[in-house]
Amino acid sequence: MPANWSQAPGFWKDRKMPKDTTKTATLYRMVMTGHMCPHGLKSKGLLERQGFDVDDRPLTSRDEVEAFKTEHGVKTTPQAFIDGKRIGGFDDLSVYFGKQVKADNAVTYQPVIALFAVSGLLAVAMTWVALGTFFTGQTVGWFIATAMVLLGLQKLQNLEKFATMFLNYDLLAQRWVRYGYIYPFVETGAGLLMLMGVLTWIAAPAALFVAGIGAVSVFKAVYIEKRELKCACVGDSRVPLGFVSLTENLMMVGMAVGMLANL
Repeated sequence: MPANWSQAPGFWKDRKMPKDTTKTATLYRMVMTGHMCPHGLKSKGLLERQGFDVDDRPLTSRDEVEAFKTEHGVKTTPQAFIDGKRIGGFDDLSVYFGKQVKADNAVTYQPVIALFAVSGLLAVAMTWVALGTFFTGQTVGWFIATAMVLLGLQKLQNLEKFATMFLNYDLLAQRWVRYGYIYPFVETGAGLLMLMGVLTWIAAPAALFVAGIGAVSVFKAVYIEKRELKCACVGDSRVPLGFVSLTENLMMVGMAVGMLANL
């Protein structure tokens, strides 16, 4: 056998050299003093996660940005190119890689799911700290009370927006507009008192009152009148009014009735 057996006659016969599997993409994005385009960073991250070696070409001045737009006939940056073909910005890249792109106003339950999930985890944490276990009957009460506080907080972040959306379906707010501004304070306050376990004679009737009206209003608007509305419950105009909103109100009603029964 030759000393260098890899050089023996016929060794490389029918063997192929490994191909260069490196994928490359060129990305033009805005990187100026005082402003770095977030969509450019998202595009770069997406390309890298897809296994691309990114040829990052920052546009560092307004003149460079405008010259690039004119040259390529585009209105915005960033712009990504793969194999010499322009793909586009971050949303275009997402579509190119088969990822779903949601419009900013697309219907979603994500805010509600996140809020109730955090409420549940907080209730479990409080149960562990107070009782040394993960779950008891008290956990359910703490979960509802915590959800009330967080829901009230979401409404209070933009009180004017909430009150306006609330007028679309709440029966009492439609008769007394100021009720839409009062509701978040009642919900938050009742939730806090329930968590503290004090002044139940105030918290429970208040929660029962606002939740009862809310449940009737939602049921009438969605299930009787068949109206397609957005829920004002979490301060997000993308959440549809319906089952979740009704469940929220019914949980508050149940909590209030239970507390009143224990007085």
